[in-house]
Amino acid sequence: MAEKIEFKTEVNKLLDIVINSLYSEKYIFLRELISNASDALDKRRYWTLTNPNLEKPSAPYRVVLTPDKDHNTLTISDNGIGMNRDDLINHIGTIAKSGTAEFLQNAKDNASAVDLIGKFGVGFYSAFMVASSVEIITKRADSNSAYKWTSDGVNGFEIEETEKKETGTDIKLFLKEDAKDFTDTIYLRNIIHTYSEHIDYPIVLNLGDAGEETVNTASALWTRNKADITEKQYKDFYQHVTKNFDDPWMTLHFKAEGSLEYTGLLFVPTKAPYDLFQPDRLTGIKLYVNKVFISDKVEGLMPMYLRFVKGVIDSADLPLNISREMLQHNALIAKIRQGVVSRLFKELKKKAENKDDYKTFWNAFGIAFKEGIYEDFTNREEVAELSRFYTTKSPDELTSLDEYIANMDKDQKDIYYITGDDAKTLFCNPQLDAFKQKNIEVLLLTDPIDEFWTQTLLSYKGHELKHISQAKDLKFERTEAKADEKGLKKLMENMTEWFKGEAGKVEATEKLTTSPASLTVENGQMSIHLERLMRNHQQQTTFDSTRILEINPYHPLIIKLVELIKDKSKEQEVKDASFLILEQAKIAEGEAVSNPSLFNEKLSEFILKSLVA
Repeated sequence: MAEKIEFKTEVNKLLDIVINSLYSEKYIFLRELISNASDALDKRRYWTLTNPNLEKPSAPYRVVLTPDKDHNTLTISDNGIGMNRDDLINHIGTIAKSGTAEFLQNAKDNASAVDLIGKFGVGFYSAFMVASSVEIITKRADSNSAYKWTSDGVNGFEIEETEKKETGTDIKLFLKEDAKDFTDTIYLRNIIHTYSEHIDYPIVLNLGDAGEETVNTASALWTRNKADITEKQYKDFYQHVTKNFDDPWMTLHFKAEGSLEYTGLLFVPTKAPYDLFQPDRLTGIKLYVNKVFISDKVEGLMPMYLRFVKGVIDSADLPLNISREMLQHNALIAKIRQGVVSRLFKELKKKAENKDDYKTFWNAFGIAFKEGIYEDFTNREEVAELSRFYTTKSPDELTSLDEYIANMDKDQKDIYYITGDDAKTLFCNPQLDAFKQKNIEVLLLTDPIDEFWTQTLLSYKGHELKHISQAKDLKFERTEAKADEKGLKKLMENMTEWFKGEAGKVEATEKLTTSPASLTVENGQMSIHLERLMRNHQQQTTFDSTRILEINPYHPLIIKLVELIKDKSKEQEVKDASFLILEQAKIAEGEAVSNPSLFNEKLSEFILKSLVA
């Protein structure tokens, strides 16, 4: 008796999007099902090598496609690991476990959502783009029971026990009327050559009375000589391992020899994946031992800041039965990681010589890459060397730290930076006034990770990194008139009293030129930008940093307030103006005003007075 199980509501929504929104690229389903079959073969191959009690397959590992024009069906079979009842429910009955919500949102936001199948792991269910119903018959390698799973992609699915002699999985698609092309062997060959040419198992077309035909090369591309591989073959393999449709931005194919031998075929995509910053995201490297797939969850094989790198590493020097759980602690894995990272850096340095090309990489992966300055103590300076930044001298073009140093005046010893939410907003920050006047370049750091790596990379190639608030030793020559010292002191005392809770201190500064005031914190305390990040992520709601309102004693507005503060009758007018100065300083720092209604009211009053006058 078949057991009926209903789809969850979100699965029904997702299936509707897959079938309708992605329907124009329906041939993609075949790549997905062949890739799933290849994964199943990898798993069984590993299982049988590490578990001698498991039955070995009676025939070579392979994927077989059986088109049937008479009945309008297509069957994809493999003699891989197979599935049991729980596998069918957990892996087939649940779509995109970690990405369903993101998929739904992205498909909703994208008019052309063609490439979302591979990105969001809806894999198997792409079959319903061409099939009115699907039947799976499967038997797992460690079980004597076989199961049949059937579904029309609308009303849930049914599971029942059945008979199957051999271990593996048969997926039978009952094709829709407008999908008859998928029983055409010429069409099937073309799809296989385009998307699955480099699967490391034979993909066989069952031609009925005419016998069988192996369609793909069935060779691990990474084991072949680079001179024998075309750019198209690299691209096809990249699209196979990443399930992306773009071209790789960088391809790195190498063989390491010596005391430890291994081969690598690695790719950097052109575009960032949707899940680049998901906390549970793993790196995209598959580990093989003599072409036997071991794991794609080896945490120690690639640093997390390089998690966007995709591809394979194959080593003959690792034991086949190495524990998957212990891989990240293996000394050989650490050695491979060191060598692979070194090669990646070397190739990135070459690519960085073309600024426009490197900008593509940086815009896609720069935020993640900079995590390495914070996390990777060994390679910190190399990661910093390959990092790029906007600056006050090039707010629209990326600059390296080496270029920054080369552009420094002979009297400048330190590298200065400022952090905030947006480069263009930062460029107008009043704290930069004097730096611009002195022609001192400042890094405009706008990513959350910038708040952290700047606390660990204290110097670069002999030059200290300093926040602009630490530039205490910079002397700025002033020729304009300055506010009366006695009146200035009284103004600051009054401001300190008025702004309790808003600014712990009010100080005069020599660093402002065109702005009347700026807001900062005491040296060594959490920056205002970091406070805002923490608050936005609900990590902390109250902070101990002391806010300092720095006022410019050379600014005509401050000079005028210093004059008016001596007149008791003008105190309220000075207080209102001081309030506006503080709120403007907050805005310049990217902060919200404390009382928008009051701010608008006071600002309108002052505008009206100036117009009447």
